[in-house]
Amino acid sequence: MPSNPDPQADTIRLNETMKETTMDARLNLFENTIAMKVAKHINSAGRVIAASTLPAATQELVKLRASQINGCGYCTDMHSKDAAHAGESQLRLNLVAAWREATVFTEAERAALELTEQGTRIADAAGGVTDEGWANAAKHYDEDQLGALVSLIAIINTYNRINVVIRQPAGDYGPGQWD
Repeated sequence: MPSNPDPQADTIRLNETMKETTMDARLNLFENTIAMKVAKHINSAGRVIAASTLPAATQELVKLRASQINGCGYCTDMHSKDAAHAGESQLRLNLVAAWREATVFTEAERAALELTEQGTRIADAAGGVTDEGWANAAKHYDEDQLGALVSLIAIINTYNRINVVIRQPAGDYGPGQWD
């Protein structure tokens, strides 16, 4: 039978385990000339969408849901904080990942979230976005809003992929930091 463990050693191991994990991105995008040029163009496209008639709340829900699906901690952190700062309720933010079972989203928002999921998971579905998913979104949004929605889904997926590939750390974003 093993002897009694050393309580001091256990405390030291526990303290080491509980230390805050620090992470560094694999690539510093902000010091990389090429990455900054690309980001400038993506951000320019994002400003066009932000100025569109697609509701701002819907835009944040779409960015948050795609980021959750893609496992992008940085973008999930950013868009949940930006949405809350813009007045989105904590309840709705908490339920974005389970929007199908939630009663707090409008039919239009639900259609946008469905299109976001299908457009984000295109590799998982042989047919890509279904006709039903598209038709449902088209019932709620005009042509310009659909153009903004499709473009937003593409842009957030681009940023998610960049941040996941370089392992951009999450948790330190402040609302409006990149405005």
